[in-house]
Amino acid sequence: MSVFELPESLACDTDPDPRWRRWLAGLPGTVEHLARRWSLRVGPPFQPGGSASWVAPARTPAGDRVVLKVGWRHDEALQEADGLRAWAGRGAVRLLESAVTADTIALLLESCEPGVPLSRALPEPGQDVVVAGLLRRLWIEPPAGMSFRSLEVMCDRWAAEFDDGYAAARARGEDQLDPGLARAGIGLFRELPRSAGRTALLCTDLHHDNVLSARREPWLVIDPKPYVGDPAYDPVQHMLNFPGRLAADPAGLAHRMAGLLGLDPERVRLWLFARCVQESVGEPALRDAAIALAP
Repeated sequence: MSVFELPESLACDTDPDPRWRRWLAGLPGTVEHLARRWSLRVGPPFQPGGSASWVAPARTPAGDRVVLKVGWRHDEALQEADGLRAWAGRGAVRLLESAVTADTIALLLESCEPGVPLSRALPEPGQDVVVAGLLRRLWIEPPAGMSFRSLEVMCDRWAAEFDDGYAAARARGEDQLDPGLARAGIGLFRELPRSAGRTALLCTDLHHDNVLSARREPWLVIDPKPYVGDPAYDPVQHMLNFPGRLAADPAGLAHRMAGLLGLDPERVRLWLFARCVQESVGEPALRDAAIALAP
């Protein structure tokens, strides 16, 4: 690259956190350092890009196509590299190299070609089938010697954030879910990961824009956020990415995904209810789904 380019999502970011601003300002030097370290010719970043990473196509000295991902080191990204190592290319993009500093997680990844997102390639029912097939393959026991955080850790943190956000919104006089329904939903969000009859390595953020077409396999998962926990949680993010289907028949969507995955339909429905409650402070459209799904 002759001139360093920021993808649209990063260029428009207004986060006032001074650590984030320093990381963003240092990105050109960070990318240059990684290009030298891994002997890469790096192209312009993918657009519009993500909210916490700089991702671009690159070539190795042998001319192989790869992808360089330079991410802000934040909680959700901490074990992406570990998860990709554990899956070793089975349904997910291959990790070639990684490097971690105080504020950066850098990954050198297999390139997905042609790289068309699942969201643009198939109608919604077909997307359900692809996502279910990928999840079934990703649900493995973590390899010996690899340690992953429990889903309980993530749910407890998000539940605490919900409690604070819900209380603040109510204090400002904003419309929110009925307090009894909110308590029931966020209580389930804390309880469900602790009552799982089975655990596996989870993706936790698998949706139709994090699945790309490829040649090595028809579809490969990118950008996982691995935790160990209840597989019935894992289709929830996919379902949340279809607001129209959620509004029309949330219980029916949960039942469909449960059937494709061989999971207990009631448990998937409860997870979807709890997550709709957890997201409801900032996503008013999910309140109707939460009401419809309430046990």
